[in-house]
Amino acid sequence: MFKFDMLLEQNYASFYDEESGKAVFVDSFDNEEFDVRVGTLRQSKYVTTVHACNDEELNQKLNEATARYL
Repeated sequence: MFKFDMLLEQNYASFYDEESGKAVFVDSFDNEEFDVRVGTLRQSKYVTTVHACNDEELNQKLNEATARYL
């Protein structure tokens, strides 16, 4: 299971679960909009863009955005 611990100031983060082989990739150019991709280390697909104002909100939204894919 994933535990998201991304900070707003990060431009990129990846989260990987060895047991399932699933990965989540998050990137941002402005640290307000974060593009989320889900898949494997070899192939992933864009699922959504989340907007956040603080770290807690970002991690909660990442949880919600990826729940159906993981």
